Amino acid sequence: MEKIRILYILIFTAILFLAPSFCFGQVIAVTDSISLNNNLHYQDGIYEGKSQSVYSAEPYWGIVRIKVKNGLFTEIDFTIRDSSLHETFNEKYEKHFEGIPEYIQQCRNDWKGVYTYPAKMSESQNIDKIDAMSGATWSCNIFKASVKEALKDAKK
Repeated sequence: MEKIRILYILIFTAILFLAPSFCFGQVIAVTDSISLNNNLHYQDGIYEGKSQSVYSAEPYWGIVRIKVKNGLFTEIDFTIRDSSLHETFNEKYEKHFEGIPEYIQQCRNDWKGVYTYPAKMSESQNIDKIDAMSGATWSCNIFKASVKEALKDAKK
């Protein structure tokens, strides 16, 4: 009987100490999410940015167009433009590397990044939360640099 009583006391004590931590953990998570979105304080509008990131010796330019509504990113369009060939980097761009399988795969990886990174940013609402996908660091760096360029004038 004494063992059961001790067991009940231990369970009650555990619930007493653990329950608030679960509740506070949820509150903190929600608060962090809210501060993440409100911490940046972007003005509503449409912003465009263009950047080569660290690849200034290459003819590629990232171009991003971001729509901000109620302080949130609601639309993000991103393209990479080859300024020497005057064409957009897309799923067909690998044709320039026929016979070089490594470059073809690199094109495919970076193309996946080009159409994935805007959706990731819409979801996270924070450019610093975007991690490069394996094999698509080039497109990630150009995306981030273009976004930062676009948002320079958007802060309140």
